[in-house]
Amino acid sequence: MSKQTPILLAGPCSAETQEQVMQTAQQIHTFAPHAIFRAGLWKPRTSPNTFAGVGQEGLEWLIQVQQTIGMQVATEVVTPEHIQLCWQAGIHHLWIGARTTANPIMVQALADALRTMNMQEKEQITIYIKNPINPDINLWIGALERFQQAGINHIVAVHRGFSTLYQGEWRNAPMWSVPIELKRRYPHLPLLCDPSHIAGDTKRIEQLAHEAMMIGLDGLMIECHHCPQQAWSDAAQQLTPTDLQVLLNNLPKYHQQDDTHIDTTLVQLRQQIDEIDNELWQLVVKRLEIAQTIGEYKRTQQMPILQRERYEAILQKRIEWAKEQGLSEDIVRRLMETLHTESVKRQL
Repeated sequence: MSKQTPILLAGPCSAETQEQVMQTAQQIHTFAPHAIFRAGLWKPRTSPNTFAGVGQEGLEWLIQVQQTIGMQVATEVVTPEHIQLCWQAGIHHLWIGARTTANPIMVQALADALRTMNMQEKEQITIYIKNPINPDINLWIGALERFQQAGINHIVAVHRGFSTLYQGEWRNAPMWSVPIELKRRYPHLPLLCDPSHIAGDTKRIEQLAHEAMMIGLDGLMIECHHCPQQAWSDAAQQLTPTDLQVLLNNLPKYHQQDDTHIDTTLVQLRQQIDEIDNELWQLVVKRLEIAQTIGEYKRTQQMPILQRERYEAILQKRIEWAKEQGLSEDIVRRLMETLHTESVKRQL
């Protein structure tokens, strides 16, 4: 059972100056020579008043990183023109951002731009596809399929978290269940984690990187700036090269085991989980049956199905209990919302 070196894309959120790009790349290369240097040139920003990237000018800086330092480089593409410019410059690692992934028309336009290339050219291209902003796994898969159908063989998925109603402590909620399900459906698809955009600050990036490795993801796409406090965009979530080196040194190298090598302790613990799961599902069935009976009663009394005040009271009570048990508010909300939604369906 081998312990493979995780895939690593590291570099600043945005390429700002030639000096910033070269200095950051050189520092990363000293301790991670296998890393691909990442830097955004075209930034689809929320506000028109924020830095949106240096654009085509930055291509020369990335070329210099390739030629003088020997690192492969990657940047985000938003339009077919960006793909053409990157190909002409010799930049073959391209990522699709979360906002772009959410728009099938934009994704198709990018895929069509690659479709026109000959097969030899396509073999040199690697496309990294970030999840859409909202937690829609089918939208993510749809983007993957569009590039597959365009003849791109080197495709990597990137989990960067999701924008939800309850963000809690995160810039983008991790919602690990979505990348886990993607990995289940496509076990051979490389899947990276972007802890920078999930955390939104540097304090919990290392924790997220560890969790990604524990889950079985294949590497990291992480933001790193030689002087983050002076960064022109996303300063709070960019590590220094020194901090990135510490993170990589502390990163555990998890490896997969097949069932024939699992010891009896793990087997017994899994059996306990199975028993508890059986009890849980029996209780869920019982709960939904009672909810259906309540629905029948409400119809006879001409009462509305949705009793929002009661639901809010129950939810708050469960959240308070969960805090006492050391559970996160997020898991309680998601479980209660799922149960409540199914209960309403039964009552209808």
